[in-house]
Amino acid sequence: MGRSEKYWGFIKDPLYGYIRITKSEQRIIDTQPFQRLRRIKQLAGAQYVYPAANHTRFEHSLGTMHLAGEIATNLTEVSDRIDINKVRIAALLHDVGHGPLSHLFEPILSKFIDKNHEDMSIQIIRESEINDTLKKSDFDPKEISLLAVGRLSDKKRPFIDQIIRSSVDADKMDFLLRDSYHTGAGYGTIDMFRLIYTMDILDTNLAVDATAISTLETFLLARLESFRTIYFHRTTRAAQIMVIRALENAMDELNLFGSDFLTKYLLLDDCTLWQMLKNSKSKGIINDLDKRKLIKCAYEKTFFVKDQLVTNIFSNESVRKRIEGEIAEKAKVSHEEVTIDVPSLPSVPYHYAIDIEPMSIPIFHKMKTGEKIPQKLEELSRIVGSLRVFLNIIRIYTKEEFREKVRKASEDVLGDAPLSNTVSS
Repeated sequence: MGRSEKYWGFIKDPLYGYIRITKSEQRIIDTQPFQRLRRIKQLAGAQYVYPAANHTRFEHSLGTMHLAGEIATNLTEVSDRIDINKVRIAALLHDVGHGPLSHLFEPILSKFIDKNHEDMSIQIIRESEINDTLKKSDFDPKEISLLAVGRLSDKKRPFIDQIIRSSVDADKMDFLLRDSYHTGAGYGTIDMFRLIYTMDILDTNLAVDATAISTLETFLLARLESFRTIYFHRTTRAAQIMVIRALENAMDELNLFGSDFLTKYLLLDDCTLWQMLKNSKSKGIINDLDKRKLIKCAYEKTFFVKDQLVTNIFSNESVRKRIEGEIAEKAKVSHEEVTIDVPSLPSVPYHYAIDIEPMSIPIFHKMKTGEKIPQKLEELSRIVGSLRVFLNIIRIYTKEEFREKVRKASEDVLGDAPLSNTVSS
């Protein structure tokens, strides 16, 4: 692609004002796989708590492209306009592989074809009409597909991947601002552009200037609070658990993973899948969701530990199923009426974002000579250092009529004993 890439026009965005779009980007946006993102909600299930949370992967992808371009443009190491355009196009396509209902489809992908939405993004970029569209603009579809999911692995320039996927990347910046804006949760008052304009390269990695520590603290705290109040809200998760159950129950009817899978996948969106579920054996669950008749949280335990042992154990499905069975037996209800929910499940939006590793964020102090001196983040911020403590929330859901029985059974099984002892097998 030549350096004289022309701008096609502007798209109005509620967060950034106007996003400039090049002709190459416009061609990608107008493909069917990308337009499909208009019909995939960013936070499926959150609308039961936050009525305005009906924004989609489409506008998030545009926003991520815009911020990735700002980061790349600000880095002197990305002085080439061609590289900036590659970063923007890759960021634009970073979520093109999401299934219907976004993260709620992740367990289905994993279980039936051993893939996630990032694997699907790579496949769609390489095997759909996007491939030819990229080639027409002189982009390499293989290169763009890897960069889109942060797997380009350029050993000389790892920061290229990190613009799109790292502890502080364009993707996280946009979804924090956008999800806060549409839910009204109030955690989007982060001066992202201060972070962006103080970023630089330290030993080939994307790094943050020590002068922006207070903004970085705000960013990391917003990730934590947004997780608790939006992504892992107990009512949001109730709706999401019901959708996952509906999907799992109806998979043998839906025939989603047969021949010509990619063609079928690109026809799936929130609307088409919902209609399919309404006409399946899961129609009872979907009817309950339509009436907002949700399952209830019968038991919740929140605790802080300095490692992830408990959450790792709870991420083990066989251990989780065993505990569910024990609780169900004590409550005298069927096993399917008891569900354990933990933050690390792939169906939890941005489940990886709660695993905050602030010490992995490179920090530097720039001398008057221009030399960049590495800094230790824990020595600059007590707040950030405290985020190494991992937040664990364990919830048990059931139907409203079984709530009290399941609560008592859960207390009998889990009680106040150290959970690491309770769940060890």
